[in-house]
Order: sequence, then structure tokens, then C-alpha cells
Amino acid sequence: MSAPAPARTETRATIGALARRAGAEMLGTGLLVMVVVGSGIAAQRLSSDTGLQLLENSIATAFGLGVLILLLGPVSGAHFNPAVSLADALLGRRTRAGLSLPLLALYISAQILGGIGGAVLANAMFATPTAISTTGRATPATVLAEVVATAGLVLLIIGLARAGCSVPVVAAAVGAYIGAAYWFTSSTSFSNPAVTIGRIFTDTFAGIAPGSVLPFLGAQLVGAAAGIGLAVLLFPHATEAGDLVAEPVLTETKETS
Repeated sequence: MSAPAPARTETRATIGALARRAGAEMLGTGLLVMVVVGSGIAAQRLSSDTGLQLLENSIATAFGLGVLILLLGPVSGAHFNPAVSLADALLGRRTRAGLSLPLLALYISAQILGGIGGAVLANAMFATPTAISTTGRATPATVLAEVVATAGLVLLIIGLARAGCSVPVVAAAVGAYIGAAYWFTSSTSFSNPAVTIGRIFTDTFAGIAPGSVLPFLGAQLVGAAAGIGLAVLLFPHATEAGDLVAEPVLTETKETS
């Protein structure tokens, strides 16, 4: 029996690597939304004070995000956020170090599907019906807050990448930023289009009504653009960035070599 043709073997290895990367992004984003929504439901049930509820929700989210970056960074780069993936693709376009357009589309699709699945799973764990949120959040102040929160997040991630920080440092810094941004922004720092879309599907403490989603998504895109612009000004070699959160170990290049 003849051995598989090298080209066919390489194609299978490439598809397998891409599937793992997309799967890691779907899983990571899903678990992130699960943490956000689940801790929000738990906080609402355990505490009557709104400030205490937000504290409980923010602590769980900050720790959970850090753990997910540590766990899945070596597989996909641990973006879990279309704004981060878009920044990666744009900054790495000239040197081809970032995501290609097909891979960017794959990442974003996986992130959105994961975000929706994470909200549904959190609802199920707390025996809460999955329903469209009725919590309106979009005001001029919260939309501005989303611009600021997303710009800061993208700038932080690019700066950490340019400094060559290790995955544990990135996990701690990004988790700390999100935990802090819950409090210094009036929007509680969604700063993530996939998480925003996922949170439509829970009519709980963590939900967001569909009418507030488009303003939030627009603000996040503006914030991502601002973060990229600031990074290019502050870090002259930002356009050489590859994977912004963590360098994947299991890439199609390494598996087909």
C-alpha cells in the first residue's frame, strides 16, 4: 500500500491546525461569556446590592479571562475578541505576520458562535430560560465608554506584544485591565463584539438588549481603530506584530513542515 502523497498529508495537517485554532477561539470565547453571564446570575442571586453584584461579576471575569489566555493561548493566540483579531490582521498585513483574511473570518465566526453558546450554557447551568435580553444599555455616555474601553484593551495587547511579554504576564495584565475597566467605564467594559452579541441571549444581570447592540458594536470598532492608531504612534514597530495575545504553538506552518 503506497504512502499518502506529501501534498495531501500537508493539506490534512493544515486543515487540522486551522480547525484546532478555530475550535480554541470558539471554546475560549464561549467560556468567557459563560463566566461573565454565570457570575452575573450568581451575583444577582447572592447579593441584593448592585455594587456588590458588579464586584463579584468583575472579579470572576478578570480571573476567568486570565485562565483562558493561559490555557488556550498556545493553540490559537487567545484572541477571544473580533476587535483583537482585526487588529492582528491589520497590523500584520504588510509582513504577513498576522491573520490572513480567510483566517480572520474563521476566527470571528468562531468567536461569535462561541459567545452565543456560552450565554446559553450559563443560562442552563442556573436553570434560567434562554431569552432575549431586555436590558437597554446604549446612552451617549456608555457608547463613549465602549470606545475608551476597547481602545485601551487593544492598545494594551499590542503594547504587550511589542514588549515580548510572556503568556502569564499577558494573562495577568489583560485580566487586570478588564477587571478594572468594569469600574472605570459606565458601560462595564464589554469591549468585545462577540461577547456583546452573546450577551443578547440572556435576560439577566449581564444581558444587553438588541437595541443597544449596534451602538456598542460601532463604538467598539471605533475604539479598536483608535487603539491601533495609538499603538502605531507609540510603538513604531507595531505593524510587525504577529499574534497579539499569545504566540500559537500549534500552527499550520509548523505542522506542515
